[in-house]
Amino acid sequence: MASVGLLYVGAVLIVNGLMLLGRVDARAAAPLNLFVGALQVVTPTYLLFTAGGDPDTILGASGLYLFGFTYLYVGLNLLGGLDGTGLGWFSAFVAGCALVYAGLNFGRLDDPAFGVIWLYWAVLWALFFLVLGLKREELTRFTGAIAIVAGVLTCAVPAFLLLTGVWQDNRRTAAIVLAALLVLSLGLYPALRGPGVTAGGEPAPELREGGPAAGGPATVTDRIRGDVGDPQPTQASPHQPSSRRR
Repeated sequence: MASVGLLYVGAVLIVNGLMLLGRVDARAAAPLNLFVGALQVVTPTYLLFTAGGDPDTILGASGLYLFGFTYLYVGLNLLGGLDGTGLGWFSAFVAGCALVYAGLNFGRLDDPAFGVIWLYWAVLWALFFLVLGLKREELTRFTGAIAIVAGVLTCAVPAFLLLTGVWQDNRRTAAIVLAALLVLSLGLYPALRGPGVTAGGEPAPELREGGPAAGGPATVTDRIRGDVGDPQPTQASPHQPSSRRR
């Protein structure tokens, strides 16, 4: 059951990564975050009620809530224009927990592949903290790219391996391959260092009359954080860029 949830976590990470890269409108990403967030809360709750006191099952279920709450938080931020600093600091907590889960997978659970995966999730959520909590805008595009890599390599691919029953026999090989690919992905930083681009598509109603710069379009991270500035009176301007879809 948790493997099914992992597959859709991959989908939401890819969409959120594309949002940070400006390829998906911020408001349009909200529904999937809410759907997957709800799934990642219902699933561990079911696992807890059916665990029969098994400590490893309870341990595994506990980690799923970290992601469920993250995606629900993102979805609500996007729809409500809430300030994202709270989400950023929650991401710091998730990153710290991910390091603990990584250690548990390397040791107690004897699953080095998921140990590597949890380490990468710790890096990703640390980036969310830097972008949202500390407002390090120059990391926005890099964070988006890392989210896409995580969606594919740490979620979708392992989910299919788990669902087809081949994960258990290939955990050590998977750990080596994943470690190499994920470390290589961090090399994208020099090429993607820089502020996030503006989100494509029609801006949300509460964003149409204001922006971080006078009359300018809000960036994706501005929308996640809710830092959209004070509403400004609208007026026609030949220099104002028209909204477009990417």
